[in-house]
Amino acid sequence: MALTDESELDADAQRLAELGYKQDLKRSWSSFSNFAISFSIISILAGCFTNYQAGFNNGGPISISWSWPILSVCILVIGFTMAELVSSYPTSGGIYWWASKLGGARAGFYAGWLNLIGLIAVTAAVAYGCATFIDLTISTWSKGYAGGYSLTRVFVTFVLVLAVIAAVNIFSGHLLAILNNISVWWHVIGAAVIVVLLVVVPSHHQSFSYVFTERYNNSGFSGGSSSSFGFFFLILPLGFLLTQYTITGFDASVHLSEETHSASHGAAKGIWKSIAYSAVGGYILLLAVTFAIPNVKGVPDNAGVGAGGVAYIFTSALGDTKGGLVLFISAAAQVFCATSCMTSASRMLYAFSRDRAVPGSQHWSQLSKSRVPAKGVGLVTAVSVIITLPALIKVDINGAPIPVAFFAVTSIAVIGLYLSFAIPIWLRWRHGENFDLGSWNNGAKYKWMNLLAVAEIIIVSLYLMLPTSPAAIPGHTGFAWKYVNYAPIVTLGALALITIWWQASAKNWFRGPIRTVDEATPVEEGTVAG
Repeated sequence: MALTDESELDADAQRLAELGYKQDLKRSWSSFSNFAISFSIISILAGCFTNYQAGFNNGGPISISWSWPILSVCILVIGFTMAELVSSYPTSGGIYWWASKLGGARAGFYAGWLNLIGLIAVTAAVAYGCATFIDLTISTWSKGYAGGYSLTRVFVTFVLVLAVIAAVNIFSGHLLAILNNISVWWHVIGAAVIVVLLVVVPSHHQSFSYVFTERYNNSGFSGGSSSSFGFFFLILPLGFLLTQYTITGFDASVHLSEETHSASHGAAKGIWKSIAYSAVGGYILLLAVTFAIPNVKGVPDNAGVGAGGVAYIFTSALGDTKGGLVLFISAAAQVFCATSCMTSASRMLYAFSRDRAVPGSQHWSQLSKSRVPAKGVGLVTAVSVIITLPALIKVDINGAPIPVAFFAVTSIAVIGLYLSFAIPIWLRWRHGENFDLGSWNNGAKYKWMNLLAVAEIIIVSLYLMLPTSPAAIPGHTGFAWKYVNYAPIVTLGALALITIWWQASAKNWFRGPIRTVDEATPVEEGTVAG
């Protein structure tokens, strides 16, 4: 497509052409559908439940009642800063494109790879969590199900979930938009049903004092102390994974911007609205769960909740029938969420490959007859399976199963995604008033918003790289590699490989986003001109 064809383009395609790309992807998504995919990936019925144990073990009820609203406000600020960026530059490779435009090829290279790592990890994490909840649902309704819990069976289910969501992504782009719209209402109605059940059915609820002041330390650190300096500045922050993992993936609104009508405004609103609604809905849901924590001989069951997570709470407070219904609602929501994650990851891989930044780019940037990156979907599926293989290793402490691999993969997702966000957010702050504002912007508030966003991301990312139990520290009594949080190994290892590749080769040929509207030439680096 030549630039002389611009008169025939609609406003979205016109803006995309100005950014250097022709309209290859089908622009069939409404602003609501764009919001819906981010809302689906955030999925309060997934993250709130699958990582509840991480929050409860590292802080107890206050990790739920206080950490969630505080971190949610910080994440909303991050969302506002990204909304401003997507309004100015609505492209599928958004995060990577922004970093390249504002900071040059190297910044784009690192941002793109971190984002891609995070998106693949979040796809793997959600699919595995989904498989776990499918297994819990069936075993709750059928006590003799296949002889009890099985890591192998859950992993096989995980692979099947990946296969199903890959097929949906490959064969029906129209179905994807429909599923995302359905997903919004499933999450809203499903969460409401669960809250009502947890409020009405249990014969006993915990007090406000318990929910908002009680502290637990089931981490194994600090001798179990819940009042020491270490509790507040080490143990409690380990529980940040609950909030930070749940409210992530909202960059899907960015990656689907080339398929969204009125993207400069619709994608921007999709980001911050999905965060805001999820933050409020998730908080109500988490409070309902925490108030419903059962007692054992008149005492809140701290140990039982820590070992069994939400499944234990649901079945103890609601009984097997209703508890199984709650697990089913969550499992179905996680299918929607995993499908959306696959969409987002494959679009990012397509965009990054389109600019030749991924080995085998000619394959991952190809579109099928239905104009979707089918081969990219296949690659995301394969890598998701590989990084989750450690989940087959049985890990337990004091007889209680600990999902170390799941928490590691979720940490990789959070670290990769949020660090990729931090790069363009920081660069936008540095450009100051020279930044080319879009139709949706933060005005002068960017001066403090962007700094707060970067600080929050760095602090939380550092905490999520720490060991999650004493048995994960080399030299400690009982140390074993199966207990190790391998998030920093994967994330830092990938960064090391990226750095080596950059220095040895990529810096000599990679120039950032490549224009496709007229000729294969890189966009001008380090500028903010539209």
